[in-house]
Amino acid sequence: MSASQIATQFEAPGRLVTLQPLGAGNVNDTYRVILRTTFSEEQFVLQKINRAVFPDPAAVMANMKIVTDHAHRRIEEEADTADRIWQLPRVIPTKGGADYAVDEDGEYWRALSMIASTKSYEKVDSPEVATQAGRVLGHFQRIISDCPVDQLQDTLPGFHIAPNYLTQYDAALATEAGQRRLEVSMEAMRLGRFVETRRDWVPVLEDAREKGELTARPIHGDPKITNIMIDQYTGKGTCIIDLDTVKPGLVHYDFGDAVRSSCNPAGEETSDLSEVFFDTDLFEALVKGYMREAGEFLTDADRHYLFDSMRLISFELGLRFFTDYLAGDVYFKTHYEGQNLNRARVQLALCESIEAREPQIRRVLDALA
Repeated sequence: MSASQIATQFEAPGRLVTLQPLGAGNVNDTYRVILRTTFSEEQFVLQKINRAVFPDPAAVMANMKIVTDHAHRRIEEEADTADRIWQLPRVIPTKGGADYAVDEDGEYWRALSMIASTKSYEKVDSPEVATQAGRVLGHFQRIISDCPVDQLQDTLPGFHIAPNYLTQYDAALATEAGQRRLEVSMEAMRLGRFVETRRDWVPVLEDAREKGELTARPIHGDPKITNIMIDQYTGKGTCIIDLDTVKPGLVHYDFGDAVRSSCNPAGEETSDLSEVFFDTDLFEALVKGYMREAGEFLTDADRHYLFDSMRLISFELGLRFFTDYLAGDVYFKTHYEGQNLNRARVQLALCESIEAREPQIRRVLDALA
């Protein structure tokens, strides 16, 4: 069954005009669906869920529906006192009332409302954008903080559990191929030493959860800067998208990932490590926005571990890239030999920059948290 045939199964007014591919399609096949009636044009987003990444699409959609329904209620309750029109994609049902359609090949498709007149950024280019990114994440976390976490399924077991990634790294390093790929590169050997000196610190957040200092809440799971939408007319953040990864977890994973992706002006793919640094001006702006929304639900223990989350998430992603390099580039897509090694270099350099700026970062957190 074609994407056009699937598109007509969802509850949306009008007749189908066209489908346009959206984005790079790295995870889900995504289309903009355009329909017209005699007096209006309607658009929505159609996606085929990638079962290689999300093996239980029904659970992904159940989580998405629970969280978006809850968030939309909270947004409406606060609409009259808000300083902007907050938005979040809505799950559009099929004409039969289901949250997704299944084609003859067993592939799962979903339809989501389009967030119009917005843009996202590949890199944060100003404190103003950083403030809005922090505001959007804090708002999303706040309005779903009272969503019952026990209603959500863990659709990505092990995701962001840093000790598990260390185990995978050890397994890749223990193979003959992994050893060869390590020893052929001075940079790989340097990164190996970098990892070893931080090994004992890796369980910091999971240890805090085990001790009861931190508790699981609903989280976004992937709040990188490209998922933050900014209103083209007002310049204000309006929503966060890509809700596939919504699940129970620590809010620190979201905070750390947002900081990681927003406060490195060089981005993730630079080959010049001298360009990689943690921009504390962008960080301060992001935290100001974040705390304006998140301050009311964060506990003292939550605040205590915010610095660790920033350092850890950068380290974790670097470790994952490095592990994939050692394993032969089997997980992350690459376009040239050694790309995952270079990606690891960038993230671990960012981690090192965060470590070097710890006093300044903690002063910002103490002042604003």
